[in-house]
Amino acid sequence: MDALWFVLVALMLVVYTVLDGFDFGAGIVYRYVVKSDEEKRQILSAIGPVWDGNEVWLLAAGGTLFFAFPRAYAAGFSGFYMPLIIILWLLVLRGLSIELRSHEPYALWHDFWDTTFQFASILIAIIFGAAFGNLIRGVPIDASGYFAIPLFTNMLVQPSIGVLDYYTVAAGLLCLAILALHGALFLVWKTDGGVRERSKYVASRLWWAVAALAVITLGLTAFVQPSFYGSLAARVWPLILLLISIAGLIYVRLALSGPSDFRPFAGSIVFIAGMMIASAGSLFPVLITSTLNPSYSLTVYNSCSGVHGLTVGLIWWPIGMVLAVGYFIFVYRSIAGKVARSQS
Repeated sequence: MDALWFVLVALMLVVYTVLDGFDFGAGIVYRYVVKSDEEKRQILSAIGPVWDGNEVWLLAAGGTLFFAFPRAYAAGFSGFYMPLIIILWLLVLRGLSIELRSHEPYALWHDFWDTTFQFASILIAIIFGAAFGNLIRGVPIDASGYFAIPLFTNMLVQPSIGVLDYYTVAAGLLCLAILALHGALFLVWKTDGGVRERSKYVASRLWWAVAALAVITLGLTAFVQPSFYGSLAARVWPLILLLISIAGLIYVRLALSGPSDFRPFAGSIVFIAGMMIASAGSLFPVLITSTLNPSYSLTVYNSCSGVHGLTVGLIWWPIGMVLAVGYFIFVYRSIAGKVARSQS
């Protein structure tokens, strides 16, 4: 039962990353693929109908984590208090920039919100990547099951660690590159004209950045958390998913030269999903690793809710998911096709 809920939470986080990741990525490359205000509105029109709905998956994943693993939820949200507040404000600023940009006709007003939109998108991607790096590296959970960690110390992984160190910054930059590539590929799929052509050019350059940063971060992982690869190699299906993820990244490169605009984006989805699920499989059953003592780590077994509650949740969770998935299918089918450049 507890393992099943671990899988459900992981899958919801994967769905969130894939969906909200492309509109984060669109924000990251926003000012590099446009040459006019009409093209900026074209990008905002491409993500406008879905960006806020995509964030529902983050709320759903957080709510499910709270329900299924309350100890891990409490420890994580208290220990990462400052980064979570920063993310909250960045999400607010990003939403405001999308919604308020067109409320006034002045160029200065547009430039302010355009800059805010891109800045928030870049910083959110880095912080999310750093958070993922913290889960792999571990945090100083003590016998109480809680931890307190500053934003940064000396940027080293030992002995006094912070949210940001050389490893988590590398993970943050990798996440930034991955989401920028994902967003550029989404724009290739959903836009036409100059935005599509420039997005395709940017994506072809970002692919090399993702590949290089992935090699660097994977190498650092072997040094920072050697047990990660040992666990990965000992389990067949996470290793298979890792290979599928690598194949997805290679396919992105090949598909960029092909006639289809959707296939490179599909390859990016496979790459992101495979990488995240393989990582979750390698970490299982650990939710938050303790750097002080492995016995202090929070796992699916010592952090889960009661069996009765988890069993009742399995009745209501599928109902909620059917409604959510049905809504998203309806929305995405309603906006099928490319978004043309605005002439207004």
